[in-house]
Amino acid sequence: MSERKLTRLDALAQLTAPGQAYELEEVDVYGHACRAFKNAPATLRELYSENRSDVTFFVYEDERYTYEEVYQRSCQIAKLLVDDYGIKKGDRVSISMRNYPEWVMAFNAITSIGAIAVAMNSLWLTGEMEYGLDNSGSCVLFADQERVDRVLPIYHQLEIKVIAVRTNKPLPDDIPRLEDLLNKMPPCEMPPVQIDPNDDVTILYTSGSTGNPKGVVSSHLNIINALLSWELDGQAAMLAMNLEPQPLEYPPTTLLAVPLFHATGSHAVLLNSYRSQRRIVSMYRWDARLAAGLIEEERITSFIAPAAMTGDLVEVARKTNRDLSSLATVGGGGAPRAPEQVKGIANTFSKAMPGTGWGMTETNAIGTGIGGDDYLNHPGSSGRCSAILDLATFDEEGNELPQGERGELRVRGTSVIQGYWRRPEANTEAFVDGWLKTGDVGYIDDEGYLYIVDRIKDLVIRGGENIGCAEVEAALLEHEAILEATVYAVPDERLGEEVGTTVYSPSAIDVDDLNAFLNARVARFKIPRYFKIITEPLPRIASGKINKRELRELAVREIRDGKA
Repeated sequence: MSERKLTRLDALAQLTAPGQAYELEEVDVYGHACRAFKNAPATLRELYSENRSDVTFFVYEDERYTYEEVYQRSCQIAKLLVDDYGIKKGDRVSISMRNYPEWVMAFNAITSIGAIAVAMNSLWLTGEMEYGLDNSGSCVLFADQERVDRVLPIYHQLEIKVIAVRTNKPLPDDIPRLEDLLNKMPPCEMPPVQIDPNDDVTILYTSGSTGNPKGVVSSHLNIINALLSWELDGQAAMLAMNLEPQPLEYPPTTLLAVPLFHATGSHAVLLNSYRSQRRIVSMYRWDARLAAGLIEEERITSFIAPAAMTGDLVEVARKTNRDLSSLATVGGGGAPRAPEQVKGIANTFSKAMPGTGWGMTETNAIGTGIGGDDYLNHPGSSGRCSAILDLATFDEEGNELPQGERGELRVRGTSVIQGYWRRPEANTEAFVDGWLKTGDVGYIDDEGYLYIVDRIKDLVIRGGENIGCAEVEAALLEHEAILEATVYAVPDERLGEEVGTTVYSPSAIDVDDLNAFLNARVARFKIPRYFKIITEPLPRIASGKINKRELRELAVREIRDGKA
């Protein structure tokens, strides 16, 4: 009689049982009983110190740093912040730059001294940076040349101290270069501080359906448990398939092509590398041909990015002779993949299997996951729930729905944040009895697979980047000729969604002039690709609100018919 095959739930039960490495225990998280990893590092500081080694950690162009070298440089930055800048526990310190080694070093330093790292969107323009710095109450900003240029008009009025990284222009006397500051410092230890797992440690800004971006505040406990959740899912998948861990042909190496100011970059790529001693190869900006070259030259074994980027890589792989056989996994997230791309990854790369998941900045990037043959068999699904989270769907009255019924997805558990920075009204709206209302509409089938089918939030998700429609509408309405404006998502083959808008203006507007107008007010990725300018008021529904659905459907038809 054949032995019964383990299910995923069986595997999770074995791996999280008492005495096991991934043992789960019940802990209090923000007043609610949640499941947490008993043997996890207590803080990010502990995560870094436990994983010092001479293994190569971070590669940027011709620069290479070991885990120990990054740790030592982080100690110097930490001492600099404490001794010269007076940074104390709970103070906010912002980072705004490309994916340079200094991003990692500054982040590790900030989060090791009890301060809160504010990972600012490096695409923001001056006005957006001003909002983020002012809202977070940051004391210090680490910025590269592009971001220094943007912050120069405002840093004095904000009374923030700026430390410059990789500059190529003369700087004001009160903005020092980080390399100059560190060159004067001897090697040192990490400054002593008492950090509790429940202490706040990061603020990441995410665009919402109304107004300015919201600061998502995470604790050490939130983040550490998210990292171990990914590890557990990988172990459970192997156990369920009865696979023994095999030595990799190449050392574990991942390509960092998504920005570190996103949870995918900071958590799934950066922080998730420590315990596995994975090497990170960082790109200045996304370029699919360059990425293929790096995969071949560095023998990269994993890559995680939104569907647009993994789709680009599939196309390059088909058109070039690059050897991409080192790739073992191609992960995704941020936006769903078309089923054709799921199959394309499996068919294009000789060893790599596709994977994806659903998560939010508010859940520290975990939620559900799926990969390999499971993903090929369920290409429309975002996977099954993490062991430390609960998922359910609810109707409009707040009643929990049975499996299989569509409703708003809610999530609760150890990696879910307590709330938004200085936004009590947003917290009241988003959190109910320990559940976070996600704004996504979906259903969970009888096998536990999640399917996202719609969205309640008024967002455009462009290549994994959330764009709040209200923010773009507000920028459009600053134009003196525009009386009404609505912004919506339109489908895009590569990015999943693009920004579309319909505006009412009694007088003629040149689209190029409007683009230039917006370019001075919002980051470039938020500027609509599709414009429709009409000379009569926008249609409205019975409540008096603009009929966004009708205008979006009209725009989609015109795009499909080649009229837009």
